[in-house]
Amino acid sequence: MMTQTNMKSQRTTQRRTKAAAVLVLTALAGLMSGAAHADATLDKVKQRGRIVIGVDGASPPFGILDPATGKVGGFQTELGADIAKRLGVTLETVPVTASTRVQFLQAGKVDLLIANIQWTQERSEILSYAPTPYNLVGGAAMVSKKSGIKRWEDLKGKVACVSQGSNFAKPLQDTYGAVVKGLRNIPESLLALKGGSCDASVHIQPALYETLHGPNGREWSDFELATSDQLIPSPTVIWTRRNEADTRAFVDGVIQDWLKTGLLVKQADRFGVPADYLKQATAQAQAGKFDSAPPEAQAKP
Repeated sequence: MMTQTNMKSQRTTQRRTKAAAVLVLTALAGLMSGAAHADATLDKVKQRGRIVIGVDGASPPFGILDPATGKVGGFQTELGADIAKRLGVTLETVPVTASTRVQFLQAGKVDLLIANIQWTQERSEILSYAPTPYNLVGGAAMVSKKSGIKRWEDLKGKVACVSQGSNFAKPLQDTYGAVVKGLRNIPESLLALKGGSCDASVHIQPALYETLHGPNGREWSDFELATSDQLIPSPTVIWTRRNEADTRAFVDGVIQDWLKTGLLVKQADRFGVPADYLKQATAQAQAGKFDSAPPEAQAKP
């Protein structure tokens, strides 16, 4: 027979058990709520009915200016349009440059960056990104045919023009001994090359290839790519702000779908973007395998 003391002890134990259960449930609810609201970017995009994506300006073959509208279209814009369609919103593109793109993303002026921004350790310390690359791009050196420059090593002591903030600056200077000159963008760099104030214009290979072989190629008949070897070929990724796990996961799923369905190769062929890597990555994706950029670095303090 249960004594009064035992009954009180049992009731006390039951109350403590219930209290502990309430605390556990509250903690779980808090965690679930935190996870649901940890990344508000996609919610904001859907609420405003518009996604804002930073793209390169008129820089064929990735960005092509429509003279009739004054707007930039092309490869990157089409990829942005597909993301907008999947979210059920409209697309707004904002042209970005090497000197503004990180600032625009961090300040919230754009929601994503789909520009020719390759993964680097330094960038991964301040931004996040979808790990599956949507391209693999390295640098090329455009030079005068009379320059005698045929290898990267031939740039030692020569002036190499790059875009401000370019990840090509460090290897050009440290590995090949070039004198690096930073300019605002590719057009300024090419003008400097043509004007003789730099010996080489070093930028992403597809853009320089388009300059030589595109509609205005005749203007550059006295120039060529110094070598077919690309400088530090690196994964081209779509960038997000730090701590945006939901956005990162969503975009990564989209990129993997682009690869599986062949959309990237289709758009690359449409706009004249070199597609050797994309064809290889597409075949790999259709077999269930995906490349990945290096893991996200620890955030800078």
